[in-house]
Amino acid sequence: MENLGLLADGLAAALTPVNLLYAAVGVLLGTFVGVLPGIGPAMAIALLLPVTFGLEPTQAFIMFAGLYYGGMYGGSTTSILLNTPGESASVMTALEGNLMARAGRGAQALATAAIGSFVAGTIGTLLVAMFAPALADVAVEIGAPSYFALMVLALVMTTTVLGASPLRGFLSLFVGLTIGLVGLDLNTGQPRLTFGVTQLTDRLDIVVVAVGIFALGEALWVAAHLRRKPARVVPVGQPWLGRDDWRRSWKPWLRGTAYGFPFGALPAGGAELPTFLSYVTERRLARRTRRGAKGREAALRTDEFGKGAIEGVAGPEAANNASAAGMLVPMLALGLPVTATASVMLSALQGYGIQPGPQLMTDHADMVWTLLASLLVGNLLLLVLNLPLAPLWAKLLRIPRPQLYAGIIFFACLGAYATNLDPFDIGLLLLFGLLGLAMRRFGLPVLPLILGVILGPLMETKLREALTISGGDPAILWSEPLAIAIYAVLLLVLASRPLLSRWRARAEAQTVDGTDDDTDGRADGDGERAAAGTEGDQR
Repeated sequence: MENLGLLADGLAAALTPVNLLYAAVGVLLGTFVGVLPGIGPAMAIALLLPVTFGLEPTQAFIMFAGLYYGGMYGGSTTSILLNTPGESASVMTALEGNLMARAGRGAQALATAAIGSFVAGTIGTLLVAMFAPALADVAVEIGAPSYFALMVLALVMTTTVLGASPLRGFLSLFVGLTIGLVGLDLNTGQPRLTFGVTQLTDRLDIVVVAVGIFALGEALWVAAHLRRKPARVVPVGQPWLGRDDWRRSWKPWLRGTAYGFPFGALPAGGAELPTFLSYVTERRLARRTRRGAKGREAALRTDEFGKGAIEGVAGPEAANNASAAGMLVPMLALGLPVTATASVMLSALQGYGIQPGPQLMTDHADMVWTLLASLLVGNLLLLVLNLPLAPLWAKLLRIPRPQLYAGIIFFACLGAYATNLDPFDIGLLLLFGLLGLAMRRFGLPVLPLILGVILGPLMETKLREALTISGGDPAILWSEPLAIAIYAVLLLVLASRPLLSRWRARAEAQTVDGTDDDTDGRADGDGERAAAGTEGDQR
């Protein structure tokens, strides 16, 4: 009850007219950028981070909450109308959503995605308010060895278990850890990997790294592969749901939320697996209903999977947004970002001199509860503002790609320059853009690199702290019961990875089975999805 009271105080701060205006602007800007093809929430937030630089911290985070949910909603719009997911977690939404749009039910697909996002985001944010303070209280007692073990768990699981190729994942992680070493050594003050360049003595700004890898790398990739291919947008009317659509959607919303939040709250979680599990669950429930159906109408309805079933949009989209809310638990309580979006959000907090972790709930309690309340407000404004504006967002997808990505490059350069007002950052942006292009070319996932840049310095600090306590004895790294338990879990998961891979391949084969009726229509979108590198390459 105490947490609910603190959340109510945060709502009082967030519901002032000025703060509501910032939240509305954040929702509109986040949706505007997020709805553009190939741009996921992480890229949208990275591009728009400089917009918040001149604001007070509270106002910036209120606007940031709107950017966050706006970017999430924009990703579902491109998935449904263009079959081009901006992130890997939206692939399941695109699977049935685009088929609904091609069948003339794009309005219903957008409506169930928006309302499901609202339901899952609201429930997830309330759960964050309940669990994050409790986890922070426990985390205060965690020693440096256990904290180091937690970060190893997050990096290894994100790199190997959630990725398709462990080798490529570790290559990306190695590059990210190397980038995180650039700057002065925190203990000795000696420059590392600066090559005599004065501007590199400070640590690289994560905003420049993220915008270069996501925005510039994506623009260069699309320019190289899709420069002559126009985007084909399915026409859409005003989003709405009929009585039957409501009846078919509300249970998948709740089931998707139940899948998404626990996976997002894990220190090595993510939205890919819960969205996949949600889709498989809804499909199997539909098959079970079909086998037991006595009436022709019920049998016809359950046959829609593979042709545009609304349950296949409602469940995965709810799981995606619940997972997005759940990832705030490890980020706020432990300072561990587990997704690229969380990594960019963490960099925003650090930009205001705030380090997420066990002390955050006590040192900056007012700001944390205002941020959580802002997520509730931004989630509501997302529904109120974006459902009527859906036809307008659909028209944005018709922007020719040369003009679209020229604008993205312009705002990327502007954002990089605004970080430190130094032209040198634009050169760094170009360098990281070329790195992002190379990663897409060779299929390297982006998430391990971003996590390596952010968690690398923190891992180094905790490692040195532990070794200082032990006088250099590495045995201290597994001297605490929690650290031993974490390493045991990690070994168990790595040992079972082949079994999980075979199970997932079998389930995906069953999911694709029977969906060949629209193969030709989906092929164009699959080509665009393959080129839409961004966060979708994390799989």
